[in-house]
Amino acid sequence: MRRTENSVESRTTSRRAFLSLSMGLPLGAALAACGTSGPAPSGGGASGAAAGGNGGGGAKASYWFLSGPPGEAPRTAAVKRFNQANPNGQIDFNVIQNDAYKTKIKTAIGAGQAPTIIWGWGGGGLRSYVQAGQVEDLTSWFDQNAAVKDRLFPGAFGAATIDGKIYAMPCETVQPIVLFYNKKVFEKVGVQPPQSYGDILDLVKKFNAEGIAPFSLGGQSRWTNMMWLEFLFDRIGGSEVFQAVFDGEKDAWNNPASIEALTKMQELIKANGFIKGFSSITADSNADQALLYTGKAAMMLHGSWSYGIQQAQGGDFVSSGGLGFMNFPPIDGGKGDPSDTVGNPGQYLSISSKATPEQKEIAKKFFASGVLDEAEQKEWVGTGGVPIVNGSDKLFTGSKDAEFLNFIYGVSSKAKVFAQSWDQALSPTAAEVLLDNIAKLFQLSISPQQFATNMNAVIGK
Repeated sequence: MRRTENSVESRTTSRRAFLSLSMGLPLGAALAACGTSGPAPSGGGASGAAAGGNGGGGAKASYWFLSGPPGEAPRTAAVKRFNQANPNGQIDFNVIQNDAYKTKIKTAIGAGQAPTIIWGWGGGGLRSYVQAGQVEDLTSWFDQNAAVKDRLFPGAFGAATIDGKIYAMPCETVQPIVLFYNKKVFEKVGVQPPQSYGDILDLVKKFNAEGIAPFSLGGQSRWTNMMWLEFLFDRIGGSEVFQAVFDGEKDAWNNPASIEALTKMQELIKANGFIKGFSSITADSNADQALLYTGKAAMMLHGSWSYGIQQAQGGDFVSSGGLGFMNFPPIDGGKGDPSDTVGNPGQYLSISSKATPEQKEIAKKFFASGVLDEAEQKEWVGTGGVPIVNGSDKLFTGSKDAEFLNFIYGVSSKAKVFAQSWDQALSPTAAEVLLDNIAKLFQLSISPQQFATNMNAVIGK
């Protein structure tokens, strides 16, 4: 997806919040719009306090969130339903365009003037708020309201948890990273989808022998390369390997599993596992998607939004059953749980520590009764999203995309750990160093040990 500004935070935000781009379009068109026309319009500021929060005479909480289709409509409708049901505890809300929101919310939080409810992406941004004492610890509230927690995908809480405590309410939809493959190419070569990483290595040899690139990769974009490392680290050493980095443990990148994963990555590159010239291909142009649906590449590791891009731009590739999809397979001898995944485990709502007790209570009531009620779930499914609610799959019936939606639901709901993409989990400073070193690793210009050393230098920064 196209960037709207040069910061790491902006790019990761636009990639994972892709459904906030194209309300009302069918799944394929919505996701294709994401790939071709970029995120919600840049510039501008608040679009004004919305109607629906002006009834009743009781206390009022405040809530800011992103404007633009399709996310604005489900978010707005959820608040209006809550306000109608709670005349003495209202929420005033403000919708703000993507770029302006990121500036406005940071400024407000820094000045101690944040809205009661803070919409965000969890991970590194949330950690900075926690360290500054600007958001409420919700751990005990979730303990007392176990039903609220239990209805959500368990993997969604990772990016809401800092040092073992929960500081945000997971909400909205999920987008895991998926291993896509071209069924027609597999049939032509006479091979089956990989059940292990060893199978992947065997397939690399077979596809290269047939003159077909084993994997498409838009390597110039850097974050596409990162997805490979996220899975290799997880499948070899388990989720705790990157968790140690996220927790700021000294020399965490030197874990033997890390070095093994980095070494395997370079071995795959040297074995011509990727399309020739991958480091000059951009994901923003969707050229990597085209390589898969035109049969020039057999497989591709990419975000779940790729499904809609291929559906919209690949002719009858998807509708004819040409696209296969699966979770990343296990690695022989690895400690990782093959049911775990990575990507965007949800979006997140926090409560400002500066809010009044009355405002905090309204926010908590909204979390318990207003966030992801069945009406909101239906609205997200209508945009092609998979709500992070156990049982939301019952809403997929009748959709032409039901097979894919059910697959995403299954991967996301069964994952014991749904790890947030590294560049979103880390601070912007550390994330930029990460992406730079990933590019060098894939260009074979640094060794695995050099990568680890460079990354250890920015742990906690």
